[in-house]
Amino acid sequence: MESFNIKKLVKPFDITISNIASDKSISHRCAMFSLFSNKTSYIKNYLTAEDTLNTLSIVEQLGATIKRDGSSVEITPKEVLIEPTDVLDCGNSGTAMRLFCGFLASVDGSFILTGDKYLRSRPMKRVADPLRNIGANIDGRENGNKAPLFIRGVKELKPFVYHSPVDSAQVKSAMILAALRSSGISKYKENELTRDHTERMLKGMGATLEYDTEGFINIHPLKGHLKPLNITVPTDPSSAFFFAVAAAITPNSRVLIKNVTLNPTRIEAFVVLKKMGVTVNFIETENIYEPIGDIEVIYNELNGVEVNTNISWLIDELPALAIAMSLAKGKSKVSNAEELRVKESDRISAVVNNLKLCGVNFTEFEDGYEIVGGTLQKATINSYGDHRIAMSFAIAGLNSDMYIEDIDCIETSFPNFKEILDSLYN
Repeated sequence: MESFNIKKLVKPFDITISNIASDKSISHRCAMFSLFSNKTSYIKNYLTAEDTLNTLSIVEQLGATIKRDGSSVEITPKEVLIEPTDVLDCGNSGTAMRLFCGFLASVDGSFILTGDKYLRSRPMKRVADPLRNIGANIDGRENGNKAPLFIRGVKELKPFVYHSPVDSAQVKSAMILAALRSSGISKYKENELTRDHTERMLKGMGATLEYDTEGFINIHPLKGHLKPLNITVPTDPSSAFFFAVAAAITPNSRVLIKNVTLNPTRIEAFVVLKKMGVTVNFIETENIYEPIGDIEVIYNELNGVEVNTNISWLIDELPALAIAMSLAKGKSKVSNAEELRVKESDRISAVVNNLKLCGVNFTEFEDGYEIVGGTLQKATINSYGDHRIAMSFAIAGLNSDMYIEDIDCIETSFPNFKEILDSLYN
């Protein structure tokens, strides 16, 4: 089990970063959605981290031919997907497991989805139950709530009208993927718009998805193959946000992060940082599949903030935001964030337990926490096997020294995180 020691940064930095990890959510979807075409998809800047490489491996096990040249990937699917001879390992990725549930539910064959010990402890009924209600055959531990999951694909799923009780892009995407192979038009609704990469990418490939006046997404079943992808995966704003927080907590510092997706459902954490007093500028440079551009973050004094809306838009960045909140003037509060309890770790408990070690005053709630800003003390941090907890408290180390235990999880999403972090000291 690897660990590292982060030393306090004693001088400001002014840096341009162009090598932050590619977007994980989009990379997963590129690999998976290529299977809806019968022609070769060309993907540049694919994230070459453990989780996304696991997804590529699963796509290959389903019969696709994959050619890789660094981060450039070509995927040529078979006309008919094949039944794999082995289990499909999703590693640490809930995105992969939940989306593959929807995708494989109507593929002829038997499939077993598994993952690491952390993924095998995460709840899957939020996807399995609505899929079973439309005819999918999904089983697993705890009546299909825990992996390994067993899927027996059916020829055709029933169309549905589903108002999801949870605002989750993973649940939405799984149901959309299932709907594409149903026998009629399906309707999906969420209370709050979640990440919409699935809708944007599938529409770009030729699928018919449209919003109606009641807020439902109408998903039309496929009439044939979709167009192949030809896409350059942008920088992941969730990964970029760690270095935005680094600039926000380091006096007189500035960072310019290049080629980030500026999709509104992905940059909410930067908007919150701006509300806290930090200078944040969004500079759009293109807009094809996704709006893409640069994000500039310049230090300014932090003030407390209340976060209770658009939670699904910043669910991955809340641990890093907790570091900024801990160093802000006044109180900050996060609420309506129950979803944090079922991420790679229970992120509410993981955040507050580690903040306690750092001497921060807080109050924990079932759906979030309140943090009294002040100072951070040096501590030994338990990552709970969660890459975002590990990286958030590594950024905190720039302010007060930190020793982070169990950092192997960082490799799953951001292999060069430490390399970029080290460059701030130059």
